[in-house]
Amino acid sequence: MEAVQRQIRSKAAALFDEGTIDLFIGFESGTIPLRSRPCFIDAAEASNAGPVDRLVWNSFCSNNLAAYLQRYYENEPNRRKKRETPYKRVGIAVKGCDCRSVVALVKERQVVRDSVVLVGVPCAGMIDRRRVIGLVDDEVSGSTEKPDGTLEVVTAGGRTHTFDREEVLQQACIECRYPAPEGVDILLDAEARRPGDGGYARIEAFEAKSSAERWEYFQTELSKCIRCNACRQACPTCWCKECFADHTDLKWIGMGNEQTDAMIFQIIRIYHQAGRCVECDACYNACPMGVDLRTYTKKIVRDVEDLFGYLPDFDADSVPPLSTFSEQDSDSFITDPEHKTHG
Repeated sequence: MEAVQRQIRSKAAALFDEGTIDLFIGFESGTIPLRSRPCFIDAAEASNAGPVDRLVWNSFCSNNLAAYLQRYYENEPNRRKKRETPYKRVGIAVKGCDCRSVVALVKERQVVRDSVVLVGVPCAGMIDRRRVIGLVDDEVSGSTEKPDGTLEVVTAGGRTHTFDREEVLQQACIECRYPAPEGVDILLDAEARRPGDGGYARIEAFEAKSSAERWEYFQTELSKCIRCNACRQACPTCWCKECFADHTDLKWIGMGNEQTDAMIFQIIRIYHQAGRCVECDACYNACPMGVDLRTYTKKIVRDVEDLFGYLPDFDADSVPPLSTFSEQDSDSFITDPEHKTHG
């Protein structure tokens, strides 16, 4: 990890020195254990000595940084008028999932690809903070990543716990099929973890349950939702300038945290991710209540792949299914809702 960190700092410094970028987005040390936080360094700051030394890379860089990117490319208030100021030139450190999200945003014209410098970081997987805390059953006061691939955690009670990092990785990282970013401008010299199997076995197991069991699970998860919108804000492809849930007229749902409102909000948000979700778990990681909707987002991914042969990957030329139409598209979900499309 330290070697990757040195490379990120070196590349960021070089990009600023060359005048290639106005801003670099990466990670810096967080203020609480088991977390690194997004870091933003602009050219004015970079002109001073040492700002890139804030950049870190470790097993806690789990945020999908693409979520911060598109706001730098928002249109001018008057869209009929030619843009008066140039787009910012942004350098950004991207894992495989971040990179796939950037490609999705470029396709949807939310990011200007020529103004972005993608610094690709082959990903060894990120540690699941919730899993670690659950295993130590105490407040974590500090942690250290060891060269032998273990994580040492110290609790507030003074106890030390040691974990093999593979045992406490995020589920998204274990299942990830694209741990190494592709199509980037700069690819760092590092080894990515082995590709996962996509995790579709979990979806098949869930589909095998009765409708009553599936509905009970959904209700149980959504009973925890407080409608804080953290999932929406953390998701890189939830980019609508005005969310349907925030409309003050022609309201779809109420603004409170009634369970029915929370359920409708999440159902619509999940469907909005069809052809967009890269399974980065940003929504789950951001949720303060631990609401786990990954079963549903992953099912959307699997359905889009099965029905349309589309998966959000690194292919900048492929067209998202919701942006095109083919007479061969399946309509069984309309004519035969109970029709099994898988297997």
